[in-house]
Amino acid sequence: MPEAAAGALPVVRFGLVGTGYWARITHAPVLAATAGVELVAVWGRDPQAASRLASEHGAAACADLDELIASVDALAFSVPPDVQASMALRAARSGKHLLLEKPIATSLDAADALVRAVEDSGVASVVFFTARFQADVRAWLAEVTSRGGWMGGSGIWLGTSLTEGSPFNTPWRRLKGALWDLGPHAVSLLWAALGPVVAVAGEPGRGDVAHLVLHHEGGASSTVTVTQGASEAAAGSDFSIWGEFGRSEAPKHGAPATAALAVAASELVANARAGAVAHACDVHFGREVVRVLATAERQMAANTRSRAIIR
Repeated sequence: MPEAAAGALPVVRFGLVGTGYWARITHAPVLAATAGVELVAVWGRDPQAASRLASEHGAAACADLDELIASVDALAFSVPPDVQASMALRAARSGKHLLLEKPIATSLDAADALVRAVEDSGVASVVFFTARFQADVRAWLAEVTSRGGWMGGSGIWLGTSLTEGSPFNTPWRRLKGALWDLGPHAVSLLWAALGPVVAVAGEPGRGDVAHLVLHHEGGASSTVTVTQGASEAAAGSDFSIWGEFGRSEAPKHGAPATAALAVAASELVANARAGAVAHACDVHFGREVVRVLATAERQMAANTRSRAIIR
C-alpha cells in the first residue's frame, strides 16, 4: 500500500475486474467514493468499455488482468462466478486482497482452490453477501442471535432477472439459475440467524425454481424457495425465523446496494491495514455457502430423475 501523510491511514489501491451493469452502477462508484479506497485501475474483456468506465472515475484502463493485478493492492470483482474464481485465484497468489461477489465459485473444487490461495498468501477477503452488510439487517441479526430459542425459519425470493430486457438476464444466470444467484443470499442470511448449515435437501420446481431444506447446527431447520422467473406482480422477498419468542421478520432488501458495498469495502480495507484476515463473510464462509449449494444442486438433479408420481 502507498505511504500516507503523517497521521493519515494508508490508502488501499483497488482494481476493478468487470465493466458490466453491476460494475457500472455499484462497484465503480462505491470504490471511487469510499474513504480509504482509491480506484486506480479497471479491466474488462471489452477494452472500450473498460476505458469508458475508468475515465468516468479517474482511473486507468489496463490492457490485461496481469497489468491490473500488478498495479493495485486489492481487487474487486464484478464478473460471473466461474470467471471470478480463476481470476481471484491469480490475484490471491500475487498477494492481493479480495472483494468478491457471491457465489465465490460454482464448484466446490474451485472454491477450495481459492481458499487455499488466500490462506497461503495471507491476504484479506470479503464476500459481498448484500444483506449481511446492511445496518438494519445486522441489528436484526444481533437481536435474534442474542435471544436464542429459535426452532426454524423460512425464506422466499421471487426474482425477475429472467425478464426480457432485465440487465441481470445474463448467460451465467440463465445457465445456473436461481439456486446459484439468489440461493447464496438466502443461505447466508438464514445461516447467520439460525447457525451453520450442516445438511441440506434440494428439490427442483418448475423452470429455475429451487426449494431447499436447511438443517442448522443445534437442531433448527429452515426452508428456502428461490426463482428468477417470477412475474413483476409476484416479485418480492421475505425471510423470517420462529421459536419460543414468536416470529421475527428480517428487514427487507430496501437499502441501496451501494451503501452495503461501501461497508464491505471499508471492512476489507480495515483488515488489510491491520494485517487481519478473518471476517464473518470471508472466503472461508463463501466456500461453505458453495458447499451447501453444490450439494443441493446434486440432489435436485437426482430428484428430477427419481421423482415418484402419486396416483
